[in-house]
Amino acid sequence: MAHEYTNLPELKEKHPPLNAEIELDDMLRTDPLSGLSMEQVAERLRTFGKNELVEVKQNRFLKFLGYFVGPIAFLIQLACIISAVVKDWFNFFIILALLFLNAIIGYVEEARAESAVDALRQTLALKTRCWREGHLQEIETSGLVPGDIIVLRLGDIVPADARLLGIDAAGVDTDGDLLVDQSALTGESLSVRKRKGEEVFSSTVIKQGQQRAVVTKTGSKTYIGRAAHLIASTQDEGHFQKIINRIGNFLILFTLVLVVLIIIFQFINFRDDPVRGQVLNILGPVLILAVAAIPVGLPTVMAVTMAVGARSLAAKQVIVKRLAAVEEMSSLSVLCSDKTGTLTLNELTFDEPFVCEGYSPDDILLYSYLASEFGANDPIELAVRQAAELHHPLLQNRRELNKVPEFEITHFVPFNPSVKYTQATIKDLSNGTTFQVAKGAPQVIIKLVGGHDAAVKAYTTMAQRGLRALGIARTIAGTNRWTLVGLASMLDPPRPDSAQTIAHCQKMGITVKMVTGDQQIIAKEVARRLGMESVILDASALADDTGSEEETSERFFRADGFAEVTPEHKFKIVDALQRRGILVGMTGDGVNDAPALKKANVGIAVHGCTDAARSAADIVLLAPGLSTIIEGILASRAIFQRMRSYALYRITSTVHFLMFFFVVVLAYDWTLPAKLLILICILNDAATLVIAVDNAQISPRPDKWRVGQLIFLSCLLGVLLTGLSFGHFYYFWNTFNYAPHPEAEGNGVDRRLESVMYLHISSAPHFLIFSTRLTGYFWESVPSFTFTAVIIGTQVIALLMVIFGWLTPAIPAGQALVVFAISFASCVVLDVIKVQVFKHWTVIANAFNWVPIGRNRKQIKSRAQKEVQEQRVWKNVRQIHGLGLKTKVLIALGKNSSAHHEKY
Repeated sequence: MAHEYTNLPELKEKHPPLNAEIELDDMLRTDPLSGLSMEQVAERLRTFGKNELVEVKQNRFLKFLGYFVGPIAFLIQLACIISAVVKDWFNFFIILALLFLNAIIGYVEEARAESAVDALRQTLALKTRCWREGHLQEIETSGLVPGDIIVLRLGDIVPADARLLGIDAAGVDTDGDLLVDQSALTGESLSVRKRKGEEVFSSTVIKQGQQRAVVTKTGSKTYIGRAAHLIASTQDEGHFQKIINRIGNFLILFTLVLVVLIIIFQFINFRDDPVRGQVLNILGPVLILAVAAIPVGLPTVMAVTMAVGARSLAAKQVIVKRLAAVEEMSSLSVLCSDKTGTLTLNELTFDEPFVCEGYSPDDILLYSYLASEFGANDPIELAVRQAAELHHPLLQNRRELNKVPEFEITHFVPFNPSVKYTQATIKDLSNGTTFQVAKGAPQVIIKLVGGHDAAVKAYTTMAQRGLRALGIARTIAGTNRWTLVGLASMLDPPRPDSAQTIAHCQKMGITVKMVTGDQQIIAKEVARRLGMESVILDASALADDTGSEEETSERFFRADGFAEVTPEHKFKIVDALQRRGILVGMTGDGVNDAPALKKANVGIAVHGCTDAARSAADIVLLAPGLSTIIEGILASRAIFQRMRSYALYRITSTVHFLMFFFVVVLAYDWTLPAKLLILICILNDAATLVIAVDNAQISPRPDKWRVGQLIFLSCLLGVLLTGLSFGHFYYFWNTFNYAPHPEAEGNGVDRRLESVMYLHISSAPHFLIFSTRLTGYFWESVPSFTFTAVIIGTQVIALLMVIFGWLTPAIPAGQALVVFAISFASCVVLDVIKVQVFKHWTVIANAFNWVPIGRNRKQIKSRAQKEVQEQRVWKNVRQIHGLGLKTKVLIALGKNSSAHHEKY
C-alpha cells in the first residue's frame, strides 16, 4: 500500500542557531515506510545531538577540591601553613592528614551513592523499535534523531516527542487511537487518547493500541526540556553547609581575636629581649596554641557521622546521593508529595457503587465484566475485569479464563467514542434466555434506560467527589427494554501505607502537602481518604501574582495541597515555602517532579521514578510507597542529635581552651608544651569519631540548628570550665608549689603543673560530651558501650601518662585520681546548668532579642512598626463595632416608634 510522504520539507540549514526553536515541519521529510538512511541519521546526530537529557556532572577533581572550601577548612589550612612556617612538622602532617581524611570520606561516600544510582540507571536503559533503510531495527533510544520513524506498541515508553502517523506497525492505515499514560509528565492519573496527527511526549507510556510515529524533538528540545532547564538553574548552597559556615565563622573570629591580642602583647612585652623578642620565638608557641584550639576534627566527625547514617539507610533501600541530605532531613517541617504513583497506586480500582433496586454489588461486577473487552489494556477495562475476577464468586478459580461460567457472549460491540458505551449479547446457559448488557458513560446509560432520578443524583455526587463513574444496564430477558443495574465508581486509590505514613509524619511535626496535576475535586477526595484536610488550591490560585511574596507564601503554607499543577508551579510552591525559612522536602517520581525535587532542601525520588527525577533528587527510595521515608527521618534525627552533641562539645572545648591559655599566657607567659597541646587535640577528636555509633534520643519534632543557642551555651559552659581550670591551676601552685615555669627557663625546673593541667584540660571538656549528647539530663539515655569505652579509655590513657610520667613529669597517683574524679563530677554539675539553659531558652533568647545590636535593630524596629499598625487596626475595628451598635439601637428605636404609631 502506497503512502504519501509526511509533508515535511528538506533540511534548510545544517547547523541552526542553538537558541532557535527547531520545528519539524520546517526541517525534515521522512518516508513513513522505510525511514531514514544511515547517512541522514549521522548528519542529524551531528546537528541535533543524542536523544538524552545530559546530566551536568561536576568535574571529579573540582568536586574533590570543593571539600577544601569553607571557613573551618580555611582555618585548618591556615593552621597547616603556620605549622610549616614555624617548622613544626609533626603538627603539619597530622593536620594535613585530617584535612584530607575529611575530604576523602565525603567524596567517597557521595561517589558510592552516585555509582549505585548510575548502576540502577543502566539496568533501566531503554531501547526502541525504529524503521531505518526499510528495516525495522531495535536501537538505543539515545540514538534517535528528528525524522526517525518509530513503532509504538502497548507497554512502550515513548522515547522522544513524536507525531502519530495513523499507520500501524505493519504499515497499514488505521483509525485506532493510542491510549497514553502521561502521569509521569503531567501528574494526571487518567490516560488520554491520542489520534493521528497528535503529539505524544517523551517518557509517557502506551497503554493501548499501536501506531507508527515520526520523531519531532529529541533530547533537550522535548517537552521535558523546560523541566531540565529549571533543574539546571537550581544551585543553592545546602542548609547544612550554611550552618557549618556560621559555626566556623564564630570559631575563626573568636580564635583570631584572642591570638592576635596575645601576639600584640608578646611583641610589646618582649620588645627589648633579643631572644624572646624574635618573631618566630613569639609566633611559635602562640600559633601552636591556635592550632591546638582549631577544631580540625569537626568536618571529619560530621562527615563520618553522616556516612555511617547513609550506610544504615542503604540497608533499608534508601540511597543517599548527597551526604548532607541525611542531616537536612531531620529539620524538614513540610513534605510536599506528588499524588499519582507516590501517594496513590496509579491504577484505577472499583469504589463503592450505586446499586439499583433488585440488584446487588455482585450484579454490578458481573454485568460490567460481561460488557468488557477481553484482552483490552484500557485502564477502565482493566479495573472492571480485575475487580470482578477478584470479588465475584462466579469468576474465581475458573479453568478457562476467556469464558464466564453459566453465560456465553454471543456478540460484542467494542467501545465507540461516538456512542460512548460497549455492548454485548449474552446467552444464559442455565435457562437458554438471551439478554443484552451495556457499560459506558453514566449520562448515556441513564438516557438508554429512559432516565433515573436517583442515578442522576448519585452520578452528580460521584462527580463532585472526583470519582470516575461507569453506568451498567441490561435488557429484560426476551425483550428490548433496558433497565439500570447501577453505577460503578472508580478512583486511583491511595497506597495501603500512605495514610499511616502521613499520620506518622504529622505526629513527628511534619506537614504533608499533596501536589498533583489532577483536577481539584480528585485531589480533595484522595486527601479525604488519606486523613488530610481539604484546602486544595488549583492552578488559578497558583498563577495569581497579585499579592506580595509574603502573602503568597502564607497562602501556600496554609494550603493542604495543590491541584492542576505544572512543573513550574511545583517549583514555585517549594520556593515560596522556603522563603518562610521552612526546610521543605519533595517526593516524586515523574519528569514533572524533577525541578521541585532539585529545588527542595531534600528531594526524594520514589520507587519506579524516571531518570530525570532520580538525577534531580538527593535521596532515592528503592522500595514502593513512602513508608521508608519514616525510616529516613528517624535516622536523620538521630544523626542530627549526634552532630549537635559534637558541635556543642567542640565549641565549648575551643572556648575553654582559648580563654584559659589567653589569660595564663598574658599573666605568666606559661603554656603547655606543644606535644601535649597537640595530643589533646588529636586524641580527643579521634575518640569522638565514635559518636557516629552512639545511641541517640530522637526528637518528636523537627530538629533545628539554633546557632545562637549553641554558641551561648558553649560560651557559658566554656567560661565555667575556665573557672574550674583556674581553680586547679592556683590550687596545685599554692598547695603543692607546682609553679608555672615558662618554657624559656629550660628543663631544670619543676614542671609537674604541666601534668596536672594536661590531665584536667584533656578530661574535663572530654567528659562533658556525656552531657552534650542530650538536651535533658545525661542519665535519661544510656550511651552505647562502644562510645562509653572509647571516651573513658582515652582519658584513662591520659591518667596513666601523668601517673607513670609518659611524655610529661609524673605526679602522685592520688593527685591524678582526684583531678580525674573532679573532671567527671564537673560534668554532672554542668549538665544541670545545660538543662536549665535549654528549659529557659525562650526567656533568655527574648532578652537578647531586645538588645539593639546587629540584626536585632531591624527586628526591633519591625516589631515596633507592626505593633503600631496592629493598634491602629484594632482602634478602627472598635470604632466600626461601636458604630454598628449605635446603628442597631437606632433601627430598634425606629421599629418601636413605627409599632407605636400603628397601634394608635
